[in-house]
Amino acid sequence: MMKLKNTIFALLTVVVMASCGTSAPTSNAAPIEHGIWDKLLKEHVNNKGLVDYKGFKKDQAELKKYLDLVSKNAPGSSWSKDEKLAYWINAYNAYTVQLILDHYPLKSIKNIGSSIKIPFVNTPWDVKFIEIGGKKMDLNNIEHGIIRKQFNEPRIHFALVCAAMSCPPLRNEAYTADKLDKQLDDQGSKFLNNPEQNVVTKDKASVTKIMDWYGGDFKKKMPIKDWINKYSKTDLQTDNISYRDYNWALNEQK
Repeated sequence: MMKLKNTIFALLTVVVMASCGTSAPTSNAAPIEHGIWDKLLKEHVNNKGLVDYKGFKKDQAELKKYLDLVSKNAPGSSWSKDEKLAYWINAYNAYTVQLILDHYPLKSIKNIGSSIKIPFVNTPWDVKFIEIGGKKMDLNNIEHGIIRKQFNEPRIHFALVCAAMSCPPLRNEAYTADKLDKQLDDQGSKFLNNPEQNVVTKDKASVTKIMDWYGGDFKKKMPIKDWINKYSKTDLQTDNISYRDYNWALNEQK
């Protein structure tokens, strides 16, 4: 039964990526500064990666200023790979926060789906509320159609935050090209060593469902066990790996 579920999810992932296929918008803009987003994160995200959405709500004008900057300055051909990837990770996370604020208060991002009155759109990840470089986009376009398709970087799954408690922590600083590699490794370490999310002993590991859902992405680089041991403080010595149920409650500070 587990193999069947994994096969079904793998097939659904292929379908999602195909349906999200979109050419990344481009421009002649120089790489943007992420200082506005960085300041907002430092003010409204704690060291556990939980979000003060009420505080963000008060600062929506600043968030809009950052999203306008993102919208009008799509990555150009002269940008480095890390400049592009940092841009898209920040864009995904910032637009996710904006989506939550548009519907706040709520208990889960999945509650947004039940309130959508758009034909053929039934999840928050399919709402085309984003415009970058003149192209209407949704969160699925950014994650599956651009980031996963173009960058071949499994560590993005430690950085993209879908506003749920079982997501990785929202980093309280912006991703930047000069620090991106270290930031992604640090995210992996923080996430895999959080006992509320992952439990690793030398005999077995119970880890995030993300590593199951996106196992294909991770396994392109190395086995799941090796990913666990790359970041976990405890060395897993067996192949006894299970995946935890996903908690979709809002990643909000209490």
